[in-house]
Amino acid sequence: MAFQGAVRTVAQETGAGRIAALRRLGELVAGRPGLRPQAVAALADGLRAPVGADGWNVDARREAGRVLAALLRPAAVAETPAGPVDPPAEPDLPAVDLDLRAATLVDLDLSRAVLGAGRFADATFLGVTSFADVRFTGVADFARTVWHGPVRFSQARFLDHAAFGRARFRADADFTGARFAAFAWFGRGEDELWEDDPAWESIEETSPAPWEEPNEDDPHWPVAVLMGDYQEWSEGGDGARFVGPVSFRQARFAGPAWFFKARFAAAATFRQARFAGPVHLDQPTVDLTGATWADTADDGPVCWPLGWTPAPAGPDGAQLVPDDAVRPYASQLADADPDVRRAGLAVLADLGDARPELRQRVVDTICGYLRMPLPFELAGPRTDGQAVELELRRTAQRLLAARLRPSTDTVGGPPHWAGTDLMLCGATLVDLDLGGCHVGHADFTGAQFHGDTGFAGSVFTGAAFRLGGDGRASFHGPVSFAGARLDLRRSVREVLGEVTCHAEVVIDEAVSPPQ
Repeated sequence: MAFQGAVRTVAQETGAGRIAALRRLGELVAGRPGLRPQAVAALADGLRAPVGADGWNVDARREAGRVLAALLRPAAVAETPAGPVDPPAEPDLPAVDLDLRAATLVDLDLSRAVLGAGRFADATFLGVTSFADVRFTGVADFARTVWHGPVRFSQARFLDHAAFGRARFRADADFTGARFAAFAWFGRGEDELWEDDPAWESIEETSPAPWEEPNEDDPHWPVAVLMGDYQEWSEGGDGARFVGPVSFRQARFAGPAWFFKARFAAAATFRQARFAGPVHLDQPTVDLTGATWADTADDGPVCWPLGWTPAPAGPDGAQLVPDDAVRPYASQLADADPDVRRAGLAVLADLGDARPELRQRVVDTICGYLRMPLPFELAGPRTDGQAVELELRRTAQRLLAARLRPSTDTVGGPPHWAGTDLMLCGATLVDLDLGGCHVGHADFTGAQFHGDTGFAGSVFTGAAFRLGGDGRASFHGPVSFAGARLDLRRSVREVLGEVTCHAEVVIDEAVSPPQ
């Protein structure tokens, strides 16, 4: 059969011969649309091969992506002088499922494609990627993906659940005008599975992309955990990570919009976005100007950044507006000017000192600032801007510590913010000193501690430094836990478990060697 021969030729050829064979395969299937599912599966098999294996180099991957895109675009889509014609509401051919889990993809352009289920979990995207105007009629799974270059999901349509848990965007990401008909998940990247779930059999075969983030050891975040392992105050590991600017301008969220534990290192605009269900979006860099909420969460959680609140609902829902109740704080931590951010930290401290009912939200906002990915290396020379950013983070840490120490609750000093929780999952913390602090629950899973770290004499209701056996924190410099109590029931060593330590560790005055 000509098709089977074409597939064999693609597998056997290398270099320029493979590229030519890929083009012939695309031309063959273009005239026989019934072969699309088999051709898509064959191309996906090659793209899932390790880089360099069997001749699947960068050029071959780029060409395979082009052929794949042509097969997945409806025949009615055409280029005109005014641009591409939108695909019809009902494509001529059934949508094809695409399985590119753990694949390495180069300059992939699936713009205007129509897919069934799209399985991209653990894939690595190199170069410029586009899913603009794509339509997913099934689940779109991008969990734990790594995007090395800019990516466009502008005007994309997700007709089923869309999962971007723990995805790492290292450049600009554009979701302008995207439509999410079901769950839009940008939270943690691991699944909760029942003990008898057959999915456990394939978990060990899952290979997340190498971590390789600045200043960070690999936390070894889990791919899945046992159902019920999470405690009430912790929702697992890290969420999606955006290092460059990200836009959800005019995006539409018909279901839950879940960004809990997602991290934004730069501007995150949700201007004129529309939310219709539960929302967890509390990062301090988020801009909600002109956004609306339908006020229909069906008893689900709704969480906005400090400084934003829904106005009274109108015909189009409740518009998100600056919250006069927390003035003079007005989202200063989202400003590009470091002097404005510094002033914002001072405003937050005063706000929490004066209004105990806002203290947890203030702490969450400052923790959100500290969780912003640090995009430059701590070791080596720094620009003036980088030095200023680092000092601002130290200022934020000192601000929190000063209010978590009961000893500071004296005349002329800040009050003790008793019972507050710290959510610093995945944060990069430099010279953190929580010595003598009294804290409620604290999440340090996957956190990276640099410089000298102090927990001496600190008391926690419960502190987590790892998620089960994985998701562990790393101490890159010396740390003291002398006299600390990290949990009401467990010893310091039990709480720490197998965290990574690169320098001296002091526990109960006994010096532990680096692990």
